Amino acid sequence: MQRRSFLTGGVALAVLSLTSTAWADTRDEAAKRVLNNWYKLGLELVRHTATMTPPVASRALALMGIGAYEALVPEGRGLVSLAGQLNGLQTLPDRAPGQGYDTAVVMNGVLETLVQALFQNTGPTGQHATQVMTAKMAEQAAEGVAADVVAASRSAGVGLGRAILDWAATDGGAVIENQGFPKEWKPKGTPGEWLPTSKISLQQAPLLPNWGNNRPFAMPASLPCGIADPTPYSEEPGSQFHTEALQVYETSKTLTEEQTHIARFWADDAMLTWTPPGHWVAILMQVAEERGLDLSATVEALARMGIGQADAFIACWAAKYRFDTIRPVTYIQKVIDKAWVPILNTPPFPEYPSGHSVQSAAGATVLTALFGEDYAFDDHSPTPDGVPERSFASFWAAADEAGISRLYGGIHFMPAITEGQKLGRCVGQFAVDLKTRA
Repeated sequence: MQRRSFLTGGVALAVLSLTSTAWADTRDEAAKRVLNNWYKLGLELVRHTATMTPPVASRALALMGIGAYEALVPEGRGLVSLAGQLNGLQTLPDRAPGQGYDTAVVMNGVLETLVQALFQNTGPTGQHATQVMTAKMAEQAAEGVAADVVAASRSAGVGLGRAILDWAATDGGAVIENQGFPKEWKPKGTPGEWLPTSKISLQQAPLLPNWGNNRPFAMPASLPCGIADPTPYSEEPGSQFHTEALQVYETSKTLTEEQTHIARFWADDAMLTWTPPGHWVAILMQVAEERGLDLSATVEALARMGIGQADAFIACWAAKYRFDTIRPVTYIQKVIDKAWVPILNTPPFPEYPSGHSVQSAAGATVLTALFGEDYAFDDHSPTPDGVPERSFASFWAAADEAGISRLYGGIHFMPAITEGQKLGRCVGQFAVDLKTRA
């Protein structure tokens, strides 16, 4: 499955087509253009970087959101720093008193620093795009700004970006070895445990088994959001587990064209798309543009969304590896129909709970808090070939569809979806509860 590129002509060509700023623009408009261009590139780099699996992408997008937000905090806009609120983040660099700073140059400095570091192992196309973006955005952000202000502003932005990276270096997610797959792994031999579902040699071990031990962002390190135990494993016909597997199997046999489109629309596969967290960040960016959010409100929203998504993956991965549940394809081929194949590729990690359900519920929690319960929208995110855009009556309608898409795709049993949504709601609320306004 392939998705159309968000930026016409791919990453490298898209960066070359950036609109230049004019001094007649306000500096907030210039800063917003800087913000949007770096985020567009960041989303494209997610799908050009082998280590950017959904959990890793969520962390990168969270750090970008925090950096963009903190770039505005010292400017007297009434924004409250997240230092002292996020786990382990106690202080951030002060700015020199009496020195003038330019918003766009500071914003460019912090995002340039973060993107270069977070995507440093991207492929050749991504490396070239980053180089082009770095040169063009430095030029555009500084257009018409006095040289001494540019120097001070760039130093402030770069310093802030480095401080955020120093903080993130100790969170457990900074180094991804072997694309996130353990070099040595042995199954426990317990009935119902996860077993590899792919023939790819790298995926004979599960992805990022220790990600759930990472330091959360806003969620307490105790991971207080509970989740029910999965259905007890059984191969006995008539048992609850067997019945849930039959639901997946029978659903796959009667999929409508609409259900197939839903499964493919929300697949968000790594290395082909922006991944699930990137999809929800893109929805936010679209809504922010539709609503005409100012710069402060935009970075506030991006910070909340990024933090909620990152914490959702930490909580989800902690549960996945605690329960270590078998995937439908493994069970169905063993117990029900050895020739059965789901319409989507099964990801290489345990089944319960559904990552799509957790992170979509966290995303909907944040967006609903920002824009209301009944915000209808058309999702303009790039779609797989042959799949039309989808429309939703609310953010929760989108989250519900993202969740059920995994049943249609043959990826999850139903309890992983329903319980995953409960977990995501709880996690997302911690991002909503952050104090961002004085």
